[in-house]
Amino acid sequence: MVILGIVIFLVVGMGGALLFTEGERREGKNLPIDNVDFKRLDDGTYIGEYEGGKYKWRANKAKVTIKSNKITDIEIIEDKVSNTTEIKNKLFQRVIEKQSLQVDTISGATITSKAYLKSIENALKKTKEK
Repeated sequence: MVILGIVIFLVVGMGGALLFTEGERREGKNLPIDNVDFKRLDDGTYIGEYEGGKYKWRANKAKVTIKSNKITDIEIIEDKVSNTTEIKNKLFQRVIEKQSLQVDTISGATITSKAYLKSIENALKKTKEK
């Protein structure tokens, strides 16, 4: 009887946790990444932020360096997600090589990838504000 109670408690708890996080996952998967005209980027260093969705679990701040109208470096300077060095390296390499935000996200880290791309997008939009 005690074991049955524990099993029921665990099932209900896990179901509640999934429902609690579903909105955040859906929001992240559907996060639009706008096209940015990479041919019109002004040289400089720009900071962009993404608030991270409803619960701010993927909030981050990116520093993007542009030289000769090309992205030469991307660095995350604030991040709520830990242990993502490999994800960041692969994703940023794709952005720099393609000079575009329209790159494949990292398999198994789609939502985190999109959060980083959004902060990069927000940094690049600041080049037009100069």
